[in-house]
Amino acid sequence: MTSCECVLGIDPGSLYTGYGLVKFENQHFKALDYGTIKIPKNMSLPERLGLIYRELEVIIARTKPSGVAVEDVFFAHNARSALQLGQARGVAILAAVNAGVPVFAYSALEIKQAVVGYGRATKDQMIAMVRRLLAIKDPVDSHAADAMAVAICHLNMFRLKNLGIKP
Repeated sequence: MTSCECVLGIDPGSLYTGYGLVKFENQHFKALDYGTIKIPKNMSLPERLGLIYRELEVIIARTKPSGVAVEDVFFAHNARSALQLGQARGVAILAAVNAGVPVFAYSALEIKQAVVGYGRATKDQMIAMVRRLLAIKDPVDSHAADAMAVAICHLNMFRLKNLGIKP
């Protein structure tokens, strides 16, 4: 992967799955595509997971990323939420692997440090910095912003490794 190739960040969730295609070129980050897959609440979990998978298949085929980045560790309010988030994350990884795209994972701390410079940044700080780094003037929902943050994190880590700096 060269520093100007595109990375698809994915913020998986059982009701909202954010995605964001980001590239780094000419010393700037650029958002090429982003959005949120909104899943109807009245669907069963297996139906939701199937919908997430199918939507991500289409997004990956359309955007042709050189890599997919997802959050490694997630936090949930309870065990049921944690299981559902883990299943959505697995579906996202499966969609990338089945498309032949390498998958990279980063912790929430790594993502916040790479984007904001502070591992305990708030959701609002993350959204503001993603919009600033990507020169996005329009509002961005938190799911798409989180997905783009994961992509930015991966691109930053990749650039550091290419410079011989251990992240």
